[in-house]
Amino acid sequence: MAAVDEVFDLLKAAGTWYLATVDGDQPRVRPFGAENVYDGKLYIQTGLVKDVAKQLQANGKFEASGMVKGEWFRINGELVYDPADEPTAAMLEANPSLKRMYAVGDGNTAVFYIKNGVCTVYSFTAAPRVIEF
Repeated sequence: MAAVDEVFDLLKAAGTWYLATVDGDQPRVRPFGAENVYDGKLYIQTGLVKDVAKQLQANGKFEASGMVKGEWFRINGELVYDPADEPTAAMLEANPSLKRMYAVGDGNTAVFYIKNGVCTVYSFTAAPRVIEF
């Protein structure tokens, strides 16, 4: 299994995971639950009008965290905005509930892919496992 697919599976299994961004000197954290792998890259989705998109465009550094079956993970790297229609359409197909609020070419739907991603999986019973993608 490719590293990017392993991290995608963790996010999917978590259901809701938490994304932290930087807003000046203040961290901001919010729940997320939309992810997709397209062209070998792990993408997330949000709206361009939201503060999270503005924060990521100003500073793409992020951390994400979640839990799956007694293990927790932390992902960090850089989120890069991708304005292309193809990854946006793939995201909406993979997460059909988003179609109620978002559409390709609506001027709001935004997908970001993770660049230089590192995911560390932790538990109380094993050494941390590092996945670079």
